[in-house]
Amino acid sequence: MSLSVDIRHSLGAFRLDVQFDAPDGVTVLFGRSGSGKTSVVNAVAGLLTPSQGRIVVADQVLFDSRQGNYVPVHKRRMGYVFQEGRLFPHLTVRQNLLYARRVGGNRSEEGLKRVVDLLGVGALLDRQPGALSGGEAQRVAIGRALLADPVMLLMDEPLAALDGARKAEILPYLERLRTEAGVPILYVSHNVSEVARLATHVVVMEEGRVLQAGPAGALLADPGMVRVMGVRDAGAVLQARVLRHSDDGVTELQFSGGVLCLPEVEAAIGSELRVRILAQDVMLAITRPTGISALNILPVEVLSLRRGDGPGVIVQLRAGNDTLLARITRRSADALGLQTGSACFAVLKSVAVAQTDIGLGLQS
Repeated sequence: MSLSVDIRHSLGAFRLDVQFDAPDGVTVLFGRSGSGKTSVVNAVAGLLTPSQGRIVVADQVLFDSRQGNYVPVHKRRMGYVFQEGRLFPHLTVRQNLLYARRVGGNRSEEGLKRVVDLLGVGALLDRQPGALSGGEAQRVAIGRALLADPVMLLMDEPLAALDGARKAEILPYLERLRTEAGVPILYVSHNVSEVARLATHVVVMEEGRVLQAGPAGALLADPGMVRVMGVRDAGAVLQARVLRHSDDGVTELQFSGGVLCLPEVEAAIGSELRVRILAQDVMLAITRPTGISALNILPVEVLSLRRGDGPGVIVQLRAGNDTLLARITRRSADALGLQTGSACFAVLKSVAVAQTDIGLGLQS
């Protein structure tokens, strides 16, 4: 495991009691504001000393209350990226990046070039921070953290202060970071879309405790998580490969459950993608529909039905080796006679999938 956390701490009336193990990749601490996510990240960084517990990163014990071990902040080699870029306003972008060398970071020109290319900040090197957009400033802040040669990146809601356009601008760079940087990331977020795009592992927190943890794909498709994620954000994530681009503007993606047709996706044939399918966009039919405009009609099997207190039902579906969710009414579920093991068809309009819900997939 890349990170192991087992800590307890009181912050006034708030009690933190958290245990989880995180593998390499991007582990997202997900939960509502006030659930304790930032406190956990601060404990890993050394900015908060828990009352009890143990924190281990890459086999190095950073904190152990029983043994009396505590590695000070400056020796933990953590790259911390906050909600705001926190760049030095009197230094250029290049000078901000090179500042990492003063704290024992990567001193090679090759290292600098790699980070500059990875984050696309080459054209910004001579600018002052005041001349940068929010997304540009965050990319520079991430670059500075990377050049400090960290054993782990800590990112506390780095997109929270950005508008929708700036978030869309920076998300592809974060996906590249996950794939190419080779540094494990602990990422704080309460945004389901970010989790779906970036996470390899998710730790769901509620009132200072871990509610559930596991691989992102399995957890997002768990009907039990709808209460935390919210019914409007409920959905599943598919790993797919670009099969072909058609002349009519439709891109065909191959996944384990068949072929998914979407409006033109800007990705090369053979590219691995992640596609988020919202439960509210999936319709169900007992027999294969004909004479409809929807291009995606997928054979599926009902894995479970979760009935809440209201009129809705969340249906978990197996499509090949993948899992989908559908949000329908109780009346529809009863009329279709759905039960565990039922064979049916999932119907999805191509245009229902937003471009912002399509991202770089994990390389197989």
